[in-house]
Amino acid sequence: QVQLVESGGGLVQAGGSLRLSCAASGSNFRANLMGWYRQAPGKQRELVATITDSGSTNYADALKGRGTISRDNRKDTVNLQMDSLRPDDTAVYYCTAIYFGRNYWGKGTLVTISS
Repeated sequence: QVQLVESGGGLVQAGGSLRLSCAASGSNFRANLMGWYRQAPGKQRELVATITDSGSTNYADALKGRGTISRDNRKDTVNLQMDSLRPDDTAVYYCTAIYFGRNYWGKGTLVTISS
């Protein structure tokens, strides 16, 4: 069973930076795609960024120019560097990974941006 464990959330002042990490375990194969979603209070879960096993990336418009997603295929980890953080970035950030068409989710890590 694939497990995803996020780390790196916390409280940051507006304008600051944060790096989220996610480690996958339980599979002998590389995830086809890894990424991050977020869910703010009272809102639906939304895409933040994804990266394929070949390194192709996709960013939500809200994060373009402020975030960088990367992954280590040897370790099956994915990272999200976020800069110039804003209060509306406050959310629970979820790691996701797709292995052979099956989608897995982490439990989430809370990111709070203070104004």
